[in-house]
Amino acid sequence: MGWGERRRQLTDAWKWSDLHTAAATTALQVPVLWLLAWLTTINDDDYGSGLGGALAGIFFLLVLVLLPFLATLYAAVCVMPALVLARVAVRRLRGPEWLWHLGFVILVSAFWVLVLAGWSAPLPSLLAAAGMLAVFGLLPLLSVAYVRRRARIKGRAWGFFGVWVRSACATFGLCVLIVGGAIAATFAGLLKDYEPPTLSAAQLTGAWRGDGGAVLNLRAGGRVDFTDLPLQDPDGFEYVRCDGTGTWTVDREGRDDVYAEDGPEARDGVVVRLDGGCGAQTYWTIGGTAHDPELFVLFGDPDAGELRILKRG
Repeated sequence: MGWGERRRQLTDAWKWSDLHTAAATTALQVPVLWLLAWLTTINDDDYGSGLGGALAGIFFLLVLVLLPFLATLYAAVCVMPALVLARVAVRRLRGPEWLWHLGFVILVSAFWVLVLAGWSAPLPSLLAAAGMLAVFGLLPLLSVAYVRRRARIKGRAWGFFGVWVRSACATFGLCVLIVGGAIAATFAGLLKDYEPPTLSAAQLTGAWRGDGGAVLNLRAGGRVDFTDLPLQDPDGFEYVRCDGTGTWTVDREGRDDVYAEDGPEARDGVVVRLDGGCGAQTYWTIGGTAHDPELFVLFGDPDAGELRILKRG
């Protein structure tokens, strides 16, 4: 087989219409998967953080402007190589084309994971990343096969705008269905917002530990001692780590202490007051669950601050 014949086969295998179809299907998946992922975390503690106006605007810009380009890049480097290799393999080695598609999309995904992450990453993480990337490419592969088959039957293929308009309409329709289902599940009591636990002073008493060797020991009677504990910096929005002693009280939804009004959504928390030394009194909000409670504080900007969490030690 000469170079001209090989070039003809590669040209026939790589179709720009297939690239547009794969990219549009990839773009379709992202908002739908993001919405589904958000619904699965609706019952999780957000630790008082959230999307502010600037971050929401950035996300909106990402969806409108960057998503089509990123989807096209993914289709060009992951989906189309798998398609081309599968079509060449079918012509030379025979066998079901869908099986070659599946094998090559896994192979291409593993290649890019190794290129981007390298061999230094743990093997389970590499396998998980390659698996997720391969699964993400299955729907674009199926879409390309469907559009090609439809073009053979109808005698004409969807153009660039036809593919992207259908993708946008499908994305909108699926998101409306998901949101409508979530609203119905909320009214039916199947989907509930996160509710932090209500802990008594006796339940809060004891040692709480965090990263960096932080220890907060809430003693019965209202005394407290701590080691390497992040506390509010009196001179700014950041935190400082301190050793020392002080007192603590339980605050119920910000009613018992003026400082507690800074707590996320005026939730229950523990106010730690220092006897002296570095740092200032700090409001540790109660989070987690009744079986696995947490104390946390978000220092600085609520949208991008420093989150510090303490758990039962």
